[in-house]
Amino acid sequence: MLVYGKNVAKETLLNNKKITKAYILEDFNDKNIISMLQKNNICINYLTKKDFLRFEKENSQGIILDIPDYEYCEIDELLDNENPFIVILDHLEDPHNFGAIIRTCEAAGVDGIIIPKDRSVSVNSTVMKTSAGALNNIKISMVTNLNRTIDYLKEKGLWIVGTDMTDSVPYNSIDYNIPVALIIGSEGFGISRLVREKCDYVVNIPMNGKINSLNASVAAGILIYEIIEKRN
Repeated sequence: MLVYGKNVAKETLLNNKKITKAYILEDFNDKNIISMLQKNNICINYLTKKDFLRFEKENSQGIILDIPDYEYCEIDELLDNENPFIVILDHLEDPHNFGAIIRTCEAAGVDGIIIPKDRSVSVNSTVMKTSAGALNNIKISMVTNLNRTIDYLKEKGLWIVGTDMTDSVPYNSIDYNIPVALIIGSEGFGISRLVREKCDYVVNIPMNGKINSLNASVAAGILIYEIIEKRN
């Protein structure tokens, strides 16, 4: 997998992640990153602007790293905390939203993220760049069946909190000092009917303006920090 940008490069190096190769624009001037690459004996390929553009699909800030594909973890690895807080993404499709949610989860200290295998964004270079390197510090589990996974989490003592504007309660009306899994729905359709039916609580963020919904990553940020505050 190719990943782009200085922040991603620094985080990847600081976390001692395996790097196969580094592609650097010939006038790249971040001596700190170059020194870190050299100390780790990573093969550096200096490219002209013309050759570099063959790799660049987005703003790379002059550096691209070739790293192994992301390794997902098992669900039980997310449950090590005695009072776990997990975020479930119900068929989120936008990699920028995914990356932003990863960044928020890592900053807030969420124990991990669960995503479905099918019809959902997975970890890719755009997600890595948008997360600004946070992906290196948070666990993500990919599952084949979201509904069965929710059943398993409930067996493990987690309370399931879904998000929807209809037939729901304000997000700040619940005591979240419990083992909790927060479900964020897809950009276009929200949480699915079957997933909603498995929720212990369904909450909403009051909309006082003319629009009736928020960007998925913005909504996730509001809800995540409300839960963190209630658990402190």
